[in-house]
Formats: sequence, structure tokens, C-alpha cells
Amino acid sequence: MPSGGGRFEVLLDGAPVFEKSKLGRHARGGEILSLLAAKVSAKGFGV
Repeated sequence: MPSGGGRFEVLLDGAPVFEKSKLGRHARGGEILSLLAAKVSAKGFGV
């Protein structure tokens, strides 16, 4: 699917979790959920 170069960013508490512009690609299926779960778990909130 063609892209217009738009930004796609996911933040958690203001910190970047996923940035399309830095990685140069879209997220893979389930990737963002995994990244969020790891960040939340690391902060001690559990998932």
C-alpha cells in the first residue's frame, strides 16, 4: 500500500515506544503490543 510519508508514533508516558520515521517501516503485526507490554512490565505495573 503506498504511503504519503506520514508519521506514526506510539508513546507511553511521553516516551517513544515505536517511531516509523526512525525505523523506516510500519510496525509488524503484534509488535506494538509487545513493545508496550515490555515497557509496562519493566515499570512494575504488570500486564
